[in-house]
Amino acid sequence: MKESSKKQKRIFSSELIRPAITASFKKLDPRWMIKNPVMFIVEIGSVLVTYQFLKTMLAGNLNEGLFTLQITLWLWFTVLFSNFAEAMAEGRGKAQADALRKTRTETFAKKKTGEIIEQIPATQLRKDDICICEPGDIIPGDGEVIEGIASVDESAITGESAPVIRESGGDRSAVTGGTKVLSDRIVIRITSNPGETFIDKMIRLVEGAKRQKTPNELALTILLSGLTIVFVIVVATLQPFAIYSGTSVSITSLIALLVCLIPTTIGGLLSAIGIAGIDRVMQHNVLAMSGRSVEASGDVNTLLLDKTGTITLGNRQAVEFIPMPGVEELQLADAAQFSSLPDETPEGRSIVVLAKEKYGLRGRVMQDHEIRFIPFSANTRISGVDYNGRSIRKGAAEAIIKYVQAKNRPIPKELDGVVSGIAQAGGTPLVVVENDKILGAIYLKDVVKGGIKERFDQLRKMGIKTVMITGDNPLTARSIAAEAGVDDFLAEATPESKMKLIRQEQSDGKLVAMAGDGTNDAPALAQADVGLAMHSGTMAAKEAGNMIDLDSNPTKLIEIVEIGKQLLMTRGALTTFSIANDLAKYFAIIPAIFAAAFPELGLLNIMHLHSPQSAIISAVIFNALIIIALIPIALRGVAYLPLKAEALLLRNILIYGVGGIIVPFAGIKLIDIIITGIKLVP
Repeated sequence: MKESSKKQKRIFSSELIRPAITASFKKLDPRWMIKNPVMFIVEIGSVLVTYQFLKTMLAGNLNEGLFTLQITLWLWFTVLFSNFAEAMAEGRGKAQADALRKTRTETFAKKKTGEIIEQIPATQLRKDDICICEPGDIIPGDGEVIEGIASVDESAITGESAPVIRESGGDRSAVTGGTKVLSDRIVIRITSNPGETFIDKMIRLVEGAKRQKTPNELALTILLSGLTIVFVIVVATLQPFAIYSGTSVSITSLIALLVCLIPTTIGGLLSAIGIAGIDRVMQHNVLAMSGRSVEASGDVNTLLLDKTGTITLGNRQAVEFIPMPGVEELQLADAAQFSSLPDETPEGRSIVVLAKEKYGLRGRVMQDHEIRFIPFSANTRISGVDYNGRSIRKGAAEAIIKYVQAKNRPIPKELDGVVSGIAQAGGTPLVVVENDKILGAIYLKDVVKGGIKERFDQLRKMGIKTVMITGDNPLTARSIAAEAGVDDFLAEATPESKMKLIRQEQSDGKLVAMAGDGTNDAPALAQADVGLAMHSGTMAAKEAGNMIDLDSNPTKLIEIVEIGKQLLMTRGALTTFSIANDLAKYFAIIPAIFAAAFPELGLLNIMHLHSPQSAIISAVIFNALIIIALIPIALRGVAYLPLKAEALLLRNILIYGVGGIIVPFAGIKLIDIIITGIKLVP
């Protein structure tokens, strides 16, 4: 999938252009065109001018026929270029969908019915069927692991080569059809019928053609439709005015004027911009259920971020050994490392590494049969090792204190202060005891991700409030929040408290985004305006969210917000350009039509165009070509900058407003020189 995304960056690749050209003609169907009122008017104008051309040729007026033919061709090209822009945007999504379809090969399932196991085609599976998957098996359908644990290769879906763990219970039980079991054995319950699988949903989502328009897009469509109606009325009144003034104005010239004055540029690119928004988040391996969710992310005011794995690295790291009075730090480090040798957790590995880095302590030979390791137990919350007269235990402070008290050994009075200090600093204390004597504590710290504070500063400049959500106690939460630089935090979070916070923000008129992966996150994901569900999470979370992150990286919320804002900025920039460039076309066509009757209008011919006919043709040609010239901006988006609304409006006016005036003047003049030079007009 990521390789596919890289290919999508080549906007005008032949794989996209050929089907887009075909689709451009298919979209000429009036039932399709009427969805875009601006371009529908252009299509009607094209039909009328085509009729005028045929009528003129039958009348034998060759000079007028050549002029009308050129206008006819360029009006049809304008419509086709608009359809081409939309088809290109859709084609990028469909190319991704084709890549997904290739992952659906003929798969067989080991269906379990009671004690009977039979092999059947995966297409025959139904919801609630039970299947067994062993090493090398392709998981036959979406489901939940109800028994066992296995390593699963999900690269066919996510593009990531690193395997993931799927196990029964908890938030890592969901499996996806088409992925492959690498080790161990799991029993899964199918959770979807054929045609309703996750891959099927992905294909429908990334194709994008059935995308609903967003509220902002609908508002812009209404605005453009209103402007179009106004110009239709204005142009319609010009013919009576021309007759009254004794001037003859052809239907072809009036239609050319109408097409050039209505906002055809943004009208032709509007659908492409919206579809490209969905495609852009897909390039980040995020599925958006609709364009609405992408655009809503651009208006987000509050961002809820889970602490573990989002703000912090997700694994606590040992950063300090704190010995009790009378105990050397080297002695504590040695005991802590020895007891952590069989511990494969990131926390255990970090203790071994810290002791090695600070004191050069090396790992022991663990093959010695006299070594007895005590694995960690959720009941005792203690692990340890017995070897050669040494009995070392390591665990939570409360558990170790209870362990030592059971041996009737004293508890150092300094221990409480050390443990409390670590907790207040946002860390987790582990206490080490050897031969029933407490040696000291290990300071485990949630390590805040590098650069995350700067990213929160950037969001703050964008007017977005960041809230860290954690199940930690308020002391720990406050410490991490201060280090990470978030605006607020919610400690000891529950599903109810998350919902309450989201509703409170929404009641204040704010849009809220949230990331989650567990069943307990589902209510909040459904309530949030932008709910980013992790692909590695439960089906409940994925069903509740309106976006799914295939890489299960909650920090992508920041990228999604930027893409949403980029989508809005792109639409605003191109709208500004479209309206501005109408001014240049006005100066090109109005003098050309009425200069004969009103010589004073010659003052408006500031471009000094060759003739009335060349002026009209040049404006129509430019009107068509500018659409295709702006397709890369529509698909890629304008460069994102974290600016406030006032600064953004000023930037659009200075760059796209002024540019929308200058570029058409230069372009129309250049086209006029070319077409007169090659004798396309008399």
